[in-house]
Amino acid sequence: MEAQRMNIAKAAPGVYAAMLGLERYLHECGLETNLLHLIKLRASQLNGCAYCIDMHWKDLRAAGETEQRLYGLDAWEESPYYTERERAALAWTEAVTLLTEGHVQESVYRAVQPHFSEKELADLTGAVATINAWNRLAIAARTTPGTYQPPAKR
Repeated sequence: MEAQRMNIAKAAPGVYAAMLGLERYLHECGLETNLLHLIKLRASQLNGCAYCIDMHWKDLRAAGETEQRLYGLDAWEESPYYTERERAALAWTEAVTLLTEGHVQESVYRAVQPHFSEKELADLTGAVATINAWNRLAIAARTTPGTYQPPAKR
């Protein structure tokens, strides 16, 4: 593994502050915290962001998520551990993350609609866009995985 290239928070504090502003909004928007971490973990797996995989795995475990659901996430379509709402969110996450494979398919949009209001879907899309941005920042900076610790429970 190569050494970290830069510390984004120190090198570009405005970028980091803007990203934290998005995170604050997302954690207050009404979507379930575990759902947010689940889609962040899945997008990070797709993007190969070791730092974010480590972070969201730890956040989910700290929030009481089971190992079985975490280990099964990479094969969520074939695993019985996820609710229909989570499945819709994961399908949406993959479609929005993997845009290089084509546009978000109408079938994925139709499948997610029964599970999310228009506002929730807009927030979910914002969450997917945000984690994709974090992944790109962490990968470009070569942020060292394994250093993150979840915040203490309040």
